[in-house]
Amino acid sequence: MDTFTYIFLAFAIFMIARAIFADRSPIPETSGKVYRVASAAELDALLSSTTHVVVDFYADWCPPCRAIAPIFSELADKYSSNGQLAFAKVNVDHVNEVAGRYGVSAMPTFMFFRNGVPKGVAVEGIKARQSVSFTNDGLVDKIRGADRGALQAVVQALAGVEKPGLSD
Repeated sequence: MDTFTYIFLAFAIFMIARAIFADRSPIPETSGKVYRVASAAELDALLSSTTHVVVDFYADWCPPCRAIAPIFSELADKYSSNGQLAFAKVNVDHVNEVAGRYGVSAMPTFMFFRNGVPKGVAVEGIKARQSVSFTNDGLVDKIRGADRGALQAVVQALAGVEKPGLSD
C-alpha cells in the first residue's frame, strides 16, 4: 500500500475510535437555578409560569454542549429571577418530542420564549453570523452552537442589563 492509503486508514480509524469512545456521561449541572426538563409537560409548566425563558437544547455526547454548559449555568446564577427570567435545559435524546416541536436539529440550540411562545429578542450591537438567526424584524430568534458572546448578549437584554458603551 502507498503512503496515502496508510494515512487515510489511520484517519478513518481515529474518527471511528473518537465516535465510539466519546464522552456520553451526563453533562453536570453546576447551578441550582437551571431547570432540567424531563418531559414536555415540565417545559410547558415552566413556560406558563415565567415571563422569559432561555432554553438550551443539548445532547450529552455533544462537545460544544459541554463547552457552553458552565457559561449557561453562570448566566442562570447571575440573571435568573423568579417568575421573570428562567433557564432550562432539554436533553434532545431524552425529550425528543420537545426538540421536534420547536424544530431543533443542531446542538446546542438556544431558544428564547416570552409568555410561553418562542419570541425574538432585541439585542443592540449583535452582528449577523452563522450561529445567530434573526427574525424578519431583526430580533435574535435562535442561537445555534456554543456562541458565548451571543448568548451573553441575549441574556443581558432579557435581564434588562445595559452593556457598557451602548447607553446614551
